Amino acid sequence: MQYTIMIIEDEEALALMLRYNLEKEGYNVVAESRGSRAIAEVEKHMPSVILLDWMLPEISGVEICKLIRSKPDIKNIPIIMLTAKGEEEDKVKGLSAGADDYVTKPFSVPELLARVKSQLRHAPEPASEKEIMFEDIRMDLVEKKVFRGENYIHLGPTEFRLLKMLMETPGKVFSREILLKTVWGDNIYVESRTVDVHIRRLRKSLNEYGPDYIRTVRASGYAIDSSLSEEE
Repeated sequence: MQYTIMIIEDEEALALMLRYNLEKEGYNVVAESRGSRAIAEVEKHMPSVILLDWMLPEISGVEICKLIRSKPDIKNIPIIMLTAKGEEEDKVKGLSAGADDYVTKPFSVPELLARVKSQLRHAPEPASEKEIMFEDIRMDLVEKKVFRGENYIHLGPTEFRLLKMLMETPGKVFSREILLKTVWGDNIYVESRTVDVHIRRLRKSLNEYGPDYIRTVRASGYAIDSSLSEEE
């Protein structure tokens, strides 16, 4: 099982150094340099621990920390603040915002790794699933196959990734923007309405053998749950 560590840091050299040392320890590492994108990336990757820089462009690390703690799906992720601020008052401010630990720059790599390991004791074990189930829908993550009851459902790669994202967090409403970034990737330009087209294809394939579990939330996005869907 591999833990994911997220680095939210705009200093490129430091982010690269952290990535190198964390990956050397066997962690999966994702990084984001822009404060405005931080929350979306946390929700996308659901890391085990977040390394969060205090000074970020557009929005401060303290404000990001507060936002993370305000969101039910991500509020329990351990956060280690990285900052050049060393005054006692600043440490209190960071911890009061919801940070679990505080490391002042410059810091030693062994110290930081030890603090990450300490926070991982409080983090949930990363999933090592071979399949995902929701009601009568089963996804085989090894064979990349989907079944509804005993019926095999043929899905294209995009529909498979969409369904996987929805089934990993039943009931959670994902915006079109989050689905686009996660399923298609940041570097591919796709119009948001493309999501609607693929959701319709996914529904058509799944609903051949049972009720519709994909819910449309007007002006918000999509979720999978057992309530009736609201078509736009």
